[in-house]
Amino acid sequence: MAIATDTTRIAPARHDTRNGVLLFLGALAAFATYDAFAKQMLLTNAPGLVNLGRYVTIVSMGAVLLWRYRRANPAAPAPWRQPHQGLLMLRSAMLATVATAFMTALVYMPLAESTALYFTAPLFMVVLSPWMLGERVGRVQWTAVALGFVGMLLVVRPGGNLPLMGTLSMLLAAVCYAMFQILTRRLSGLVPGPVQFAHMAVVCLVVTSVPTLLAPHIPLPDWQTALVLLGGGLISGCAQLLLLAAFARVSAATLAPLNYIQLLLAVIISTLWFHRPPDGLAMAGIALIVAAGLFLATARRPAP
Repeated sequence: MAIATDTTRIAPARHDTRNGVLLFLGALAAFATYDAFAKQMLLTNAPGLVNLGRYVTIVSMGAVLLWRYRRANPAAPAPWRQPHQGLLMLRSAMLATVATAFMTALVYMPLAESTALYFTAPLFMVVLSPWMLGERVGRVQWTAVALGFVGMLLVVRPGGNLPLMGTLSMLLAAVCYAMFQILTRRLSGLVPGPVQFAHMAVVCLVVTSVPTLLAPHIPLPDWQTALVLLGGGLISGCAQLLLLAAFARVSAATLAPLNYIQLLLAVIISTLWFHRPPDGLAMAGIALIVAAGLFLATARRPAP
C-alpha cells in the first residue's frame, strides 16, 4: 500500500543502483502481499483489528529505529520537541486516514480495482502541488492528470457494479496519500526520518485502532488470529524498511516507473487468489492510469 516518493535527495552510488532496484521490487512484492493478506483477513475481522495488528508491529519497529537514532545522535531534540510539530502531526494524520479508508474500501471492493484507484495518488499530487508546494505544473502534467482521470472513470464507471462506499473510501485514501507525500517533501531535511517513522506509527496505531477497541459490538480475535495479524504487520513493516533502503541507494525518479509493478501484481492476485479478474473496461482504465503515472514519472517538470 505504498507509492514511491522523492524523499531521498542523496545522489546514489552507481554500484548501488542494482541493489536498490532489487530492494524496491522486494518492497512492492511485500506491499502487494500485505494488501492481499488484508483483503483475506477482512472477510472475518473488522478493519480496525487488521490495522491494530499492523501498527502494533510497526510501532515496535519504529521504537527500535528511534532508539538507534537517539544513540547515534544523543544531542538531537527529543521526538516530542521536534520543529514543525503541526506539519508532522498533519502528515501522520493523513497516513492514518489512508489506512482507515484503504481497509474500509477493501471490505467492499475487489483488490485489483481498489489498488488501481489508490494509484491515482500521483495524479492528485499534481493537482495539489501548486497550492501546497508552490510548484509549477505544465501542460504535460495536466494532460497526464486528464488521462488518469479518464482511466479512473473506466474503473469506477459511475452507476456500475463497484459499490459507492468502497469507491469513495479508496479515492479518499488516494487524496490523503497524495497529501502525505507532499508533506513528506516539505519535512524532508527538517525532521529526521526515524522520528517521522515513529511519529507516524504511533498516530496510525491510535487513530485506526483505539475506536475499534472501544466499540462494544466488535469482538476481539483469539490469540491464533492475533498472531496472524501481527505477522501480517511484520510483512507491512518490512516492506516499509525495504522501501527506505531502496531510496537510500537509488533516486526516486529512477524507481517511480517501477511502482506500477505493484498494480500488475494486484491484478494477478485478484484473479488467481480471489477469482475476481477486472473486466475489459476496468483493464483499459487500469492501463490508462499506469500510462498516466509513467508519463508523470518520466516527464520533465516545467522550469519555475
